[in-house]
Amino acid sequence: MLDDTTTGQLAAYFERISQPIELIASLDDSEGAQQIRELITEIAAIAPDKIRARFDGQFARRPSFQITRVGHDMGVHFAAVPMGHEFTSLVLALLWAGGHPPKVEPEVLEQIRAIDGDFAFDTFMSLTCHNCPDVVQAMNLMAVFNPRIRAVAIDGGLFQAEVEQRQIMAVPSVFLNDQPFGNGRMEVAEILAKIDTGAAKREAAKLSERAPYEVLIIGGGPAGAAAAVYAARKGIRTGIVAERFGGQTMDTLAIENFISVQETDGPKFAAALEAHVRQYGVDVMTLQRVARIDPAPQPGGYATVTLDNGATLKGRSLILATGARWRNMNVPGEAEYRTKGVAYCPHCDGPLFKGKDVAVIGGGNSGVEAAIDLAGVVRSVTLLEFADQLKADQVLVDKLRSLPNVTVHLNAQTTEVTGDGQKMTGLKWKDRVSGEEHAPALAGVFVQIGLVPNTEFLKGTIELSRFGEIVVDAKGHTSVPGIFAAGDATTVPYKQIIIATGEGAKAALSAFDHLIRTPAAA
Repeated sequence: MLDDTTTGQLAAYFERISQPIELIASLDDSEGAQQIRELITEIAAIAPDKIRARFDGQFARRPSFQITRVGHDMGVHFAAVPMGHEFTSLVLALLWAGGHPPKVEPEVLEQIRAIDGDFAFDTFMSLTCHNCPDVVQAMNLMAVFNPRIRAVAIDGGLFQAEVEQRQIMAVPSVFLNDQPFGNGRMEVAEILAKIDTGAAKREAAKLSERAPYEVLIIGGGPAGAAAAVYAARKGIRTGIVAERFGGQTMDTLAIENFISVQETDGPKFAAALEAHVRQYGVDVMTLQRVARIDPAPQPGGYATVTLDNGATLKGRSLILATGARWRNMNVPGEAEYRTKGVAYCPHCDGPLFKGKDVAVIGGGNSGVEAAIDLAGVVRSVTLLEFADQLKADQVLVDKLRSLPNVTVHLNAQTTEVTGDGQKMTGLKWKDRVSGEEHAPALAGVFVQIGLVPNTEFLKGTIELSRFGEIVVDAKGHTSVPGIFAAGDATTVPYKQIIIATGEGAKAALSAFDHLIRTPAAA
């Protein structure tokens, strides 16, 4: 199962293991069990003095295997053959269980160790999901460092009956003590905040104690990262506050048009952005949502940024780089069946619809790419485009038209998502030319109809366009002196990563120019 190159790399990694570990398999007679047996046998053979494989596990969920330190009972379990995107999760779990320290802040580990209570997490994921590893790794980290936390990473493709029974139609989906806990990407700090009562209040107090910034950036996507690097290189105190670092790139599978980088994926790109920003000593504050901003009361004064948790930050200049999010269809049933058939990430959730009929809404590049990807997994794809032609690049359209299990409908207006109260069962759409209405039975729909800027909190403070975008001039100035903006949240056309980074750099240079020309208020 492991090729020679991978085996050699693992041998180098396993040199970091300082305490012996065991891989304890609980198997049945399934094909997945055979693959697990093969995988952990090969892993143990790489470092037999440090890793031992056992096949006498008594874990109820089969097939699965536990990773634990010898003499301990660590709660790390994989009910999966963790290859693909989850292979890194496997390697990290082995290293952590073997005593290699994780790359997290010491206070995070202390918070994990101090959590009181019994927590059993089941994380349903797919091996093609690029959002899932962060959640799996966060759960594994907690299970390694707190004996009362158990974490099971479950491949939905391997346990399809349970996925159907729990009506899981989007990954990652996390259950805590058999109750729904959360969906989508979550970092360890976010998970801790949900189970550690009082964490948010403590974090708010710590943030409010931060010294004021010369440049404070809101948003951690490409625009915000570029602004942070350019501002910090000027030698001024720079901070960046964001819900997550990377922005939309975290939900992008392939990036092939960022000049000088021939090919990468979104999470790798986001990690590189964050590493570059941190190299310059920027104060990075993630998992924080901004509630409002109050402009400086006088020229040269400090603007105030208030976070959802009540913390306040101050900056002599602000750069708004809040990005955008997927646009909703805004039809009946969409909100009710979100994660129950209504999905937005074909790479993450596509495998859950294997052998089923699905639809894609949107005929741009994102929609057509989604339909092409899904066609290789599902039984059929129906693509619905509101306009009278597909807007995607011709090479994508040609590929789409060549697929036998894809049907394209133009002039198609989606009117409703239908379901049985528990999950989506179909879709209603109308032909805008003939007026004919259709109601196909479908297991899922993937919405790919563009973006909405994340600017709601700015209404009444900053001038916005009728589309909700921040109005900026050629230098990134907004309608308020000392406040600048960049990236997909602005009126700058063409929402592309490379354009956002350029606009972020421009906004930082404009902010610096503002600072040197505006004396600090007394």
